[in-house]
Amino acid sequence: MFGSTHPRARKITLIAAAGLLALVALIFLVSAKARFVVGGAMVNAGYRLQDPIHDYDFAHEDARPEEVWKELINQNRMAASVRRKFPRSTHHPLVAIVACMDARVDTVELMGDTRKYYYVVRTAGSVLGEHEEDMLELAVANGVKVIVLTTHTDCAAEKVAADGEKRKQYPHLSEGIDEREKRISELLARPTIADKIAKGELLVKRVMIDTTTEELIATDPPSARSAP
Repeated sequence: MFGSTHPRARKITLIAAAGLLALVALIFLVSAKARFVVGGAMVNAGYRLQDPIHDYDFAHEDARPEEVWKELINQNRMAASVRRKFPRSTHHPLVAIVACMDARVDTVELMGDTRKYYYVVRTAGSVLGEHEEDMLELAVANGVKVIVLTTHTDCAAEKVAADGEKRKQYPHLSEGIDEREKRISELLARPTIADKIAKGELLVKRVMIDTTTEELIATDPPSARSAP
């Protein structure tokens, strides 16, 4: 039975592969928007294919640190081999995103865009330090036109800061959350950034990320919300 159906299965596979190649070729001949949308769909398809296979490489609970490191290097080598064969183009980012280090927040999936149009600053609880403020000011001086300051739902850092016992265990993290708004005010007061905002050459936006869907929900700073 298998022998009689094998040629047919191979033929179907070849036809499907040829159809996929034809589709890819067609995409490159149509509009840039179509290529962007289809590319984003393919990225999302890749995520959905990989996301459920938690036990493919190692079980998180049982793996030893050395095993995790070895698997990480193996996965990097596979990814790097593809990158060597298909080099990526580079573009100067126009957007800088400040995001929490929470792994559930995926900055590629946020925009469905893999073209590296975004600087990404990731810190615990989206709290800026002086180094990050410097880097953002330099990015603006080099052409960034939009800074997106994000927080996200179900943030572990915020939960720590709201819990009296955990604040004692993680005092520096809690202090950072307490000073998050102060740090943002310092960033906005920096000369290059303040000047660009005043001239209409820079936008600074505040958003909340829905951790479940990664939808961006616009928010106002506390001062704006409390204003009459």
